[in-house]
Amino acid sequence: MNQLTEYILQFGNLNPQQIELITSKATEIELRKDAYFSEAGYIPKQVGFVVEGVMRGCYYNNKGEEITRCFISENSLVVDYINFDLNASSSEYLQACTDCKLIVFSKQAWEELSQTIVGWDAIKNKMVQLCMYQKSRKGPVISQDATTRYLEFIENYPALTNRIPLTYIASYLGVTQQSLSRIRKNIR
Repeated sequence: MNQLTEYILQFGNLNPQQIELITSKATEIELRKDAYFSEAGYIPKQVGFVVEGVMRGCYYNNKGEEITRCFISENSLVVDYINFDLNASSSEYLQACTDCKLIVFSKQAWEELSQTIVGWDAIKNKMVQLCMYQKSRKGPVISQDATTRYLEFIENYPALTNRIPLTYIASYLGVTQQSLSRIRKNIR
């Protein structure tokens, strides 16, 4: 829980009792590689904080191809927040790329914090803004050639290249796995 506490305190000040209340509302879970944290067609039911591992946001395009939209690693929130907040069905999946350890809050626990802790909404809003920025940023620019997209991926996610399956990286870059293998071979 220390990682979560340190993360939250970046966004505002809380006293020890408030921190204790927050951690008492949280549960630690483990997700095995390839398990889903939330799924398309269902209402997201929880907010997660990644303690260990890598998650990804993905969806299926109109051709049925799986597209990886973002990667979420340690010390980050993981949630489809708009649909979580609206109680609406998601159109994307949040999936574990590796075995993951998460700290999660149910919708009820998350809302109770807003009702109980003065200033929680300001802290929560900053955390959610960062989460949404991280999910939307750094997408590859398809007009760039594949090698440039891969080099930018390495620059933006230096710690991930050897931690997650190449199929996910290829999907994120919009190339086949064979193309990605060729690009990686040419760069070495």
